[in-house]
Amino acid sequence: MHYSSLSVQMAQPAVQNQASLQIPQPDGEAKVYSLKIEKLVSDISQLNLLEVSQLSDALKKRLNLPDAPIMAMGSFAAGAAQAAPEEEEEMAPAKVQTSFTVKLTKFNEKQKVALIKEVKNLIEGMNLVQAKKFVESAPAIVKADLSKDEAEKLKEALVNVGAEVEIV
Repeated sequence: MHYSSLSVQMAQPAVQNQASLQIPQPDGEAKVYSLKIEKLVSDISQLNLLEVSQLSDALKKRLNLPDAPIMAMGSFAAGAAQAAPEEEEEMAPAKVQTSFTVKLTKFNEKQKVALIKEVKNLIEGMNLVQAKKFVESAPAIVKADLSKDEAEKLKEALVNVGAEVEIV
């Protein structure tokens, strides 16, 4: 083996490693994702609420992730708001809630079957088995990011079949 052929062989892996590195996107440009990531995002975005919950649980188990406290970000935001001067708070207009979440808190055991059927009809893509598991897992979020009218209609439909529902 000649010295020149040895240097060519040693240089090839370095060239391959450099080719596998990705150049970062400049600021302001849309980020480009791989086809694999795009497919995952597409598949996940088509899941219903129950399936997203199951996916989250499965990923937590597989990746050994602890349950993250939901209030962590809320308490951080509250602490930051307390640090702001009072004058700025007075000048800011009152924030109007435009997005509502319907939460099933409890249900009447005597009307459980009717509630399961209603949940199946109200939540797109849910079958009877999923609806039964969902109802039995109360308290649970039925739907999120609804308008006030939609939330009230959903609440009324669930209350009519023995559910105790709150809108947050």
